[in-house]
Amino acid sequence: MQKLLRCLFLLIICAHTSIYAADIKSIGVPYIENFPKSVYSAGNQNWSITKDQNGVMYFGNAEGLLTFDGRYWQKYQMPNRQIVRSVATDNNGKIYTGCFGEFGYWAIKNNKLNYNSLISLLPKGKSVNDEIWKIYVEKDRVIFQSFKTIYIYKNNKIEIVTGPSSFLFLHRVNNRFFVEVLEKGLFELIGNKLVHVPLSEQLGKEGILSILPYKNGGFIIGTVKNGLFTYDGKNFTPLNTPANAYLKTYQLNNGVRLLGKYYAYGTILNGLIIIDEDGRIVHRINKSSGLQNNTVLSLYADNEQNLWTGLDNGIDRIELNSPLYFYFDKTGQFGTVYSSIIFNNKIYLGTNQGIFYSEWSTNKELLPFNFRLIPNSQGQVWELSIVDNQLICGHNSGTFRIIDDRIEKISTISGGWTIKKLNSNPNYLIQGTYTGLSLFMKSPGSDFKFISKVSGFDAPSRYIEQDNKGDIWVSHAYKGLYKVTLSADYRKVTSTKYYDEQNGLPGNYNINMFNLENKIVFSSDAGFYTYDELSNKFTKYDVLNHKLGSFATSNKIINAGEKKYWFINHGKTALVNFTEPGKTEIDSNQFSLLDGRMVQYYENISRISNSIYLISVDDGFVIYNPTLDLVGGKQNKLPSVLIRRIDDITDKYFTISETGNNGEPTEVPYSRNNIRISFALPYYRQAKIKFQYFLEGYSKDWSDWSYATQKDFTNLSSGHYQFKVRAKIDDSSVSEITTFEFSVLRPWYLSNWAILFYFILFAIVLILGKKIYERKLEKDSKKISDRLQAEQDEIIRQETEANEKQIIKLQTEKLQAELASKNRELANSAMTLVYKNELLQKLSDEITKLKDENGKKLSEDQTRKIQKVINDGMNDERDWHLFENSFNEAHESFFKKLKAQHPDLVPNDLKLCAYLRMNMSSKEMSSLLNISLRGVEIRRYRLRKKLEVPHDKNLTEFLMEL
Repeated sequence: MQKLLRCLFLLIICAHTSIYAADIKSIGVPYIENFPKSVYSAGNQNWSITKDQNGVMYFGNAEGLLTFDGRYWQKYQMPNRQIVRSVATDNNGKIYTGCFGEFGYWAIKNNKLNYNSLISLLPKGKSVNDEIWKIYVEKDRVIFQSFKTIYIYKNNKIEIVTGPSSFLFLHRVNNRFFVEVLEKGLFELIGNKLVHVPLSEQLGKEGILSILPYKNGGFIIGTVKNGLFTYDGKNFTPLNTPANAYLKTYQLNNGVRLLGKYYAYGTILNGLIIIDEDGRIVHRINKSSGLQNNTVLSLYADNEQNLWTGLDNGIDRIELNSPLYFYFDKTGQFGTVYSSIIFNNKIYLGTNQGIFYSEWSTNKELLPFNFRLIPNSQGQVWELSIVDNQLICGHNSGTFRIIDDRIEKISTISGGWTIKKLNSNPNYLIQGTYTGLSLFMKSPGSDFKFISKVSGFDAPSRYIEQDNKGDIWVSHAYKGLYKVTLSADYRKVTSTKYYDEQNGLPGNYNINMFNLENKIVFSSDAGFYTYDELSNKFTKYDVLNHKLGSFATSNKIINAGEKKYWFINHGKTALVNFTEPGKTEIDSNQFSLLDGRMVQYYENISRISNSIYLISVDDGFVIYNPTLDLVGGKQNKLPSVLIRRIDDITDKYFTISETGNNGEPTEVPYSRNNIRISFALPYYRQAKIKFQYFLEGYSKDWSDWSYATQKDFTNLSSGHYQFKVRAKIDDSSVSEITTFEFSVLRPWYLSNWAILFYFILFAIVLILGKKIYERKLEKDSKKISDRLQAEQDEIIRQETEANEKQIIKLQTEKLQAELASKNRELANSAMTLVYKNELLQKLSDEITKLKDENGKKLSEDQTRKIQKVINDGMNDERDWHLFENSFNEAHESFFKKLKAQHPDLVPNDLKLCAYLRMNMSSKEMSSLLNISLRGVEIRRYRLRKKLEVPHDKNLTEFLMEL
C-alpha cells in the first residue's frame, strides 16, 4: 500500500505524433511560454493534458477541468469539486475525465458544456473508490484506469478488468496497452484480458512510468528507479547514457515522444530533459531555464511542435523547433548584454560588467554554458567585433584584443564605441570614441596596433562611416552630423563640416548613419535620408521609406549578409531582404518575442553562419536559425477559428452559448438583443494573430484586421444572422472562414399569436370604426345643419341689430336735431331776454337823463312809476318759468337732477347753473340776473362751494357733464 501512496504523486500521459522535422538544436533553450495560475485562474497542479480535434487544449487541474483555446481559459468543476487526474477526448466532441470515485464525459447540451457521469453504468454492486489516473479512447471503446481496476466503456456498458494485484499506470503504445501489476511485472491488455510480458521482471518490481515507441518497432521504457530500457519484443536492455543517470537522480515521472525521433522526460525534482534516440541529452529545461516549477506532473506533444508541461504549479508551453532559442542569465551573473559574438569555438558576451566567455559546441551533444569573466575586463563593454581574424573589444576604459580567455590593451583612449576598416586603406582602422577618433594600423603579418588619436576633432563619435570620397562621417550622440576630411596619413582632421536642420535634416538629435548596399543612409525619427553632394542638402529617401513601412523610422541597421539587413525600430526588430530586385521582403512577426528585450540604441546581432545569427538581449542572448521554423518541410495548415462564447450583455452578463453552432439552434430573445461574440484561433506557437469578422444582416462589409478576439453587437433587430470570422497569422497565412448562425427572436408583440390577435383586433376595430364613423357622420351632419341654421339665425340677428342700430341712429340724429333746435330756441329765448333786459336797462338809464323844459332833471316822483314798470319787466318770473321749461326739455330735466343732488340750491343758484350750462358769458348772465359783473363772480364762487366742485375743475365743464 505504501508503494501505491508513493505513486499518487506521479502521472504519465503518452502522446504519439507522426511529425518528422529537422533536428532539435542543442544550443540555448526553446521559447517557453508561462501560464501561471493567476492567468488561468484555477488550481496549482495540472495532472493531465490533451487536445481535441478542434485544437482546444484540456487540462486535468486540481480544481476541475481546465480548457484553453489560445486566448480564453475556462474552468469547469466536477460535481463534488474533485481533482481531475486524467482527461482524454474523442472525435465526437466528448471530453472524458476521471477523478476520485468518479468518471464520465463532458458534452455540449443546450449550448453549454455539461458533465455526464458513467458511474451508473457500473455492474450492480460495483463502485469506484479510488482515483482514475488514465483514460484512453480507442475506436468504439474508452478505457478508464485506476490503481485497482480497469473499466472498459463500450456500447453504453461498462466492463471491469482486475489483475492479480494493484496496478500502477496503463500505457498505450502503437495501439497496444501495457500496465504494470505491482510485484508481478508488465502485462499487456488484450481485449479484456491481461497477458504477462515475459522477462519484464528485469525492469524492477515497481515504477514503470513511461512506455514510448522506439526505433525498429521497439519500445523505450522509463522507470522511476532504474532509468531507461529498450524493448525489442523479446529482451529488455538498459539504455546506459548520461540521460539515465540524470533521470535516476531527479526521479523520472513521465515521458512523451517528440518529432518522431526525440523523447522528453519530465522529472519530479529538476524539470525535464529532451534526448535523442541514442540517449544523448539535447536539452535540459528547468526553472533556471524558464519553467515555472521543477516538478513535471504531465507532458503532451501536440501536432504543432508544442510540448505542453503540466507542473506542480502552473502550465508551460515549450515551442520545439522554434527559429529562436534563448539563453537567459537568470542569476544576474553578467548583467546587461551589449554585444555578443562567437570566435574560435567560444562565445563572448560584452556586458556592462565586463567580458564573459564560455565554450561553444555545434555538435549534437549538449554542452551546458559555463560563463566566466575574463580577468581585468571589468567595466562597460560597448562592442565586440572580428577584424582580420582578431577579436577586438571597445571598452569604457580603452580598446582590447581578446585572445582566448585573456585580453591585451591596445589603446587607452576611453569609450571605444565602434571600430571599422578604412575603405581607402584596409590596413588602417578608424575608431569612434568618447573624445573623437582613434587610428589603428596593421602591418603585414602583425596585429593591429594603436597609432594615435586623430587630432583636430574631439566630439563624441557614436557612429562612423567612410564615403566613396574618403571623407569620414561622424554621428554625434546628441548634436547631429559631422563630415571630416583627414590628412594623407589619417592622423589629423584638415576640415570639418557640421550638418543640422539648415541642411535639410529633421533635427540634430538621434541622427545615425549606416552603410546600406554601399550607400550611406542617415536614420532619424522622421525616416531615412540621403546626402546630395551638389546641393549640400539632405533629402528624404522616399523609395526606401515607402518600402519599409513602419520600419522607416528605424534607429539602427545591421548587416545580415547576402543583401539582408536587420532593421531595429526602437525595440522592434525586422529582417529585410533586398535579394530580389524591385522587391523588399520584411519579416518582423517572428521577432516579436524580441520586442523590448534588446538594449535600446545598442542593439547587437552577429552572424554565426549563412543562416544562424546571435542576438544580444538584456540578460543573455538568442540564437536565430530560420531553418527550424518548418514542419515536414512546410507549414501546417492553419486551424479554423473557434466561436468560444456568446454572452448576453444587455444588463447583467450571462452566457448564452459556450460554443458555436453545435447542432442546436442559438436563439436570442428580442428583449436581450445585445450580445458579445468571443472567438479564438487554437494556434499556440508564438505569432501575431489578427482577426476579421462580418455579420451578415447587420454589417455591410468585413471589418478591418485587428487583434481583438471579441465583438459586441447591440440593438439587433429580429431576424436570422450569420457571423463570419477568419484569422491571419503573421500578416500572411489566412484561415478558412468560420460561420456561426443565430437568430434574434421577434418581440412578443410581433409573435404569431400576437399577429393573430392583432388581426382579430383589427377586424373588430374595423367594424366598430365603421359604426362609429356612421354615427359620427350622422352627428357631423346634424352639427353641420345646426351650424348652418345657427349661422342663418346669426345673420338675421346681425341684420336685425344693424337695422335697429340704424333706426336708433336715425332717432338719435332726429333727437339731436330736435335738441339742437331747442337749444337754438333756448339760446334765442335767452338772448331775447338779454336784449329785453338790456333795452329796459337802457330805457331806465335814459329816463334818468330826461330834463324838463327848464333843463332840469325830472324828479324822482315823475320817473318812479316808469322805473317800476321797467324793473318789473326785468324781473318778470314768467320769462324765467318759460326759460326753465324750455331748458328742461332740452337738457333732460337738468334742474330736477340738480335739485335732487343739491337740495340747498336757491332759485338764483339754479338760474346761474342754467346759464353756465349754456356757456353764457358773465356779461350776459349779469343782464339776465339783473346784477353787476362783480355780483356774477360772487355768485359763481358761492355756487362752486355749494356744488363742492374740485379746485382743478372748471365750473362750467362740471355742470355740462352733469
